[in-house]
Amino acid sequence: MKKFLIIFFLITSTSFAEEMKYLIKIKDHKFQPTEITVAAEQKFILVIENLDETLEEFESDDLRKEKLVGAGKKITIPVNALKPGEYKFYGDFHQKTAQGKIVVKPKSDPFF
Repeated sequence: MKKFLIIFFLITSTSFAEEMKYLIKIKDHKFQPTEITVAAEQKFILVIENLDETLEEFESDDLRKEKLVGAGKKITIPVNALKPGEYKFYGDFHQKTAQGKIVVKPKSDPFF
């Protein structure tokens, strides 16, 4: 049983360590940066930090994600591996100003 637990811990620790984290800040009801680039077919984590004094909701129809971000708070959103393309997101309470996108490029792209 000990061997099983050790192997399980090593496998799960490795998979968590491989996931990239991308920080997106909300300031003055805008996302900063407005665009991030990630590798295709790789899980990652969005870290959303709200520097404003008001509540915001991170929302993406393309990613099928929505999550409230309290004033002065930080949240994490795990994202499964995506195919190449663009995935838009917005702040539901400030849709005119809080806009952004995730650009997913193939691993063969020179960017990676």
